[in-house]
Order: sequence, then structure tokens, then C-alpha cells
Amino acid sequence: MTLLDELASAAAWEAFLERKRELGHLRADEERALAEFVAAQGYLGPVGHLLDFPLPEKRLVNKIGSTKKRTVYSFPPAATFTLKLLAHLLYRYDDRQPDGCYSFRRGITAHTAIRALVRTPGIDSMWCYKVDVRDYFNSIDVPRLLDVLGGVIDDDPPLLEFLTRLLTADAAIVDGEVVHGPRGVMAGVPIAPFLANLYLGGLDRQFAGRQPYARYSDDIIVFSPTLEDAQGSQRAIADWLADAGLGVNPDKESLTGPGEPWEFLGVSYCAGQIDLSTATRAKLKGKIRRKARALRRWMLRRDAAPERAMAAMIRSFNRKFFDGRGRDELNWSRWFFPLLTRDDSLREMDSYLQLYLRWIPTGRHRSANYRTSYAQLKTLGYRTLVNEYHRGMDESRGGTG
Repeated sequence: MTLLDELASAAAWEAFLERKRELGHLRADEERALAEFVAAQGYLGPVGHLLDFPLPEKRLVNKIGSTKKRTVYSFPPAATFTLKLLAHLLYRYDDRQPDGCYSFRRGITAHTAIRALVRTPGIDSMWCYKVDVRDYFNSIDVPRLLDVLGGVIDDDPPLLEFLTRLLTADAAIVDGEVVHGPRGVMAGVPIAPFLANLYLGGLDRQFAGRQPYARYSDDIIVFSPTLEDAQGSQRAIADWLADAGLGVNPDKESLTGPGEPWEFLGVSYCAGQIDLSTATRAKLKGKIRRKARALRRWMLRRDAAPERAMAAMIRSFNRKFFDGRGRDELNWSRWFFPLLTRDDSLREMDSYLQLYLRWIPTGRHRSANYRTSYAQLKTLGYRTLVNEYHRGMDESRGGTG
């Protein structure tokens, strides 16, 4: 039986919905929409037209914390839901993924990658090379990918045919018009991470098992015993990527020596300690400033009480730190807290957020802002990262004691 048959199976859809609920991957509105789609058997439409799948919309969106744009693709809702289930079912081929790849793997996460690296004997005495692939998803050479895909999905010709048709369509809708051109694996589409993993499998096999190495999507890190070896790894990665039609992002490339901090997936490691990375702290500070300015403008337009704007900002960051659910909301308590071994950066972020909460009423940084006491912030719902981090650590110790 082809895996595509599962896309028309009510049982498969019910199991998929239940799995998403268990993992807490859905916001309330996303869960409601998926439940309604499953109940109405909305999947029968797209599944009945797999050979004539709709074209995606191509858009430019702002990159977080940058003025740069990135290209993303999105299919109509029914087609998107169908591709989400397909992405879930493609875990069937997880054993075909190489060691060293930690993205889109069942039971393997970014946490797995970081813990594996920091537990490597002698990691503090090694050189570290870290690099990102430039515009990875949309730069993938589809003919080369199809060769790789054929070697992986060699047991399901209908599935391979569907993926081939999807990848070679080379057309998208831009501002209501059909535009032709290469799409790569279409960043933003549910099955894109699976396809992107396969494309870099050859690079993973070149390093994994030979030296400490990890890749999460387009983030690559490799460790070497000497500077000469590290520079050799740097050249080997650049050569492999160039041969695959890809390139290095020079803004996210670094080479650090033994004992120096290295950063990967939002955290920084140095001498056995894990903290937030420089980039993570900078991005959060940018979000805090932008949110505070937006809420002050809202407060002035609506002649609202400062407490309303401050409470709105607190709710926004509480969701981000502690309560966020869904792909677009990074919940720090699930992502960062389990990894961190120190709270220095959390204290810095707490201070910065409090600074801008007190800034909202006046629009200026001045000592008088501290008339808004910490107790008043707590009354508005404020929760510190440091306290929540240590509370979670205490609960974790209690749960394993």
C-alpha cells in the first residue's frame, strides 16, 4: 500500500490530530481549524486531485530581527493540512536519515544535538567551526534532490511520483498572477524540512562518526583537534555546498579556539556552562523595544491608561516565554530552560524587559520611571524568567527524586 492512501484515511487523520494535541503543538485556533477539517473530511478534496495539486503562493516576509526579507511559500488551507499529515507520515523514512542530522527526526531534537556535543569528551580542547547555509530551502537544486529522493523512497512509486510532480512544477502565484521559476523545496511548506534534510545527507555522512558534528536544518557545527583540521573542515564544507549549488552565509560563520565560547541553536557553551547566545539576547531585546514602542503609540492614540499598555506587553511576553503554543510562538520554558545551566542572561533579559515596561508611561528612560515598583509589575501579571527557570529546575529535580 502506498503511503498516499493514508491521506484519505479517517483513522490516520484522527490519530494525527490526537498526536498534535498530545504534543501541544497547536494553538487553540489551529486545533479548532484542524478538528473541523478532519470532522468535515476536508482532506478528500486535495487527495482526490493529487495529480493536479494547486499552486502555492509565493511571498516575501520580514526576517526576525532584520531588515532583510525571505521568500516563503504557502498552499491553500486544505492542501496545507494534507501536506502536514504527509510530513507526519514521512517519519516512516526516519531511519534513512544520516547520523549527525537532528532536524525533523522522531524522538531527536535540537536539545539532543546540544547535549550530545557538550558531553563529547575533550570538547573544551577542540576548535569549533560554525556556519549556516545561505537561503537554503529555496536554493536546493531539484534534479539533484530527486536523485537522492529516489534512493530513499524506493518502496513507494506513487509517493515518489507525487513528490516529483510537486517539486518540478516550477510555478507559483505572486500577487494573483502565475509566475514561473525554480522553487527549491519551498520554505514554509510542511514537507520542506524532510526534503531539505535529505539534500544535505551526503554532507552529514562526510563528517558524522568521524568527528563531533551536528546539523539542524541549515545550521552546521563541527569540531576538530587542531586549527589546521578546523580549517580543513571549513574548506570541505564550502566545497561540498558549492558542488550542491549552495553557499555559505558569511554573516553566520565563525571559527573559535579551544576554551572559547561557541554558539549553536540559540545557546552559548563555554567551559561546561550553557547560557543564551549573543544572537538570542540581541533578538529578544529588539522585540522588547519594538513592542514597547508599538504599545506606547497605541496608548497615546487611545488615551489609554499606562497600566493597560504595560499589562498588554506583559501578556505578550508571558505567552512567548511560558505559555506560547504553535509553530510561530517560541516557548522559552520548553526550548531554552531545559538546556541552560546558568541564569546570567535570563537576569539580563528580565532587567531589560522591566526597563521598557517602565518606559511605556513616559517614553523616556529616567530614574523617575522606577516609581513603578516591581510589586506593581507583578500585580499586572509580570513573571521573571529567572524565577520561572529556577521553579522549573526545582520541579524537575523533585520529579526525578
